[in-house]
Amino acid sequence: MTTAAPMPVPFPFAAIAGQPQLRQALLLAAVDPALGGVLIEGPRGTAKTTAARALAELLPGAPFVTLPLGASLESLVGTLDLGQALAGHELRFAPGLLARAHGGVLYVDEINLLPDALIDSLLDAAASGVNVVERDGISHRHAARFVLVGTMNPEEGTLRPQLLDRFGLCVRLRNLQDAAERQAIVRARLAFDADPQGFRAAHADEEAALAAALARARGLVSDAAALSYGDAVHEAVGALCIAAGVDGLRADLVMLRSARALAAWEGAASITDDHVQRVAEAVLLHRRHPAAEAAAEPPMPSPGRNPADAPARGAGDGDWGAMPPEPVGIERVKPLRPLISTQQAVPKKA
Repeated sequence: MTTAAPMPVPFPFAAIAGQPQLRQALLLAAVDPALGGVLIEGPRGTAKTTAARALAELLPGAPFVTLPLGASLESLVGTLDLGQALAGHELRFAPGLLARAHGGVLYVDEINLLPDALIDSLLDAAASGVNVVERDGISHRHAARFVLVGTMNPEEGTLRPQLLDRFGLCVRLRNLQDAAERQAIVRARLAFDADPQGFRAAHADEEAALAAALARARGLVSDAAALSYGDAVHEAVGALCIAAGVDGLRADLVMLRSARALAAWEGAASITDDHVQRVAEAVLLHRRHPAAEAAAEPPMPSPGRNPADAPARGAGDGDWGAMPPEPVGIERVKPLRPLISTQQAVPKKA
């Protein structure tokens, strides 16, 4: 008889340092799972998995479900219970991973390597909170409200724009370049590995405070009458989305919901323009049009030149990096002598 291996003790969410954007995005998605989840881009070893597993602990009784890369569509959405069918009983639905993740966190590592069919079903359920199955003679629907967390390394490929847009928030992590910050994180991890329970006990009060704040914010968001959107908030959201050149209106809706979730998390009396500005980058990062992204980045000045001396360019200018043609002098070269003389040969005397 085999016994299941014990699950590793999760690192406390309160002790995660050095990734403020990641922490905020995960907390907002936990406050309002209808945002559509969080996509985390970044290199290996930047606490992506650690943060996702730690988030589940802040939700009381929440499961943490991992979707493996080799999973089938049936194992994700559910399928016919073959045992019941072969025994001659009525058709019965066998729940999949979406049902197991209800009320918790569904984590997908390297989501960009999943087949598109699985990603479509995954994002549909994350956005709607309902899993609908119409296959194998079964018509079934069940609640599937969970916090979706997907990670990917852009060096190994990306997602189609249509799938990227379905994620509510996106965070792009970088390798830490501050020596002191790196040392603090490494020391914390070594202390946790040496004594997991003692480390968790040292952060128990902070964890309890985060869990209480999350429960309070989730209750506030579920109240439709609380934290309504004012005209100033709508104007700020519209201006940011237009400047980013996004397609459709999903970005506007997600930004409004994210600003409301942030206001609820902070216990604010109302949603302000500041809330919108603080969630805008996570909403627009993976939706911004390439032309708008290029316009937002200032061109690199040429060495030895003052950028203020550059002439102003109009909207109709062409390639800004092209240089005007310069005249090149013609250098005189030595003429070539033909190999065969063109003069008629003189006949020899007899």
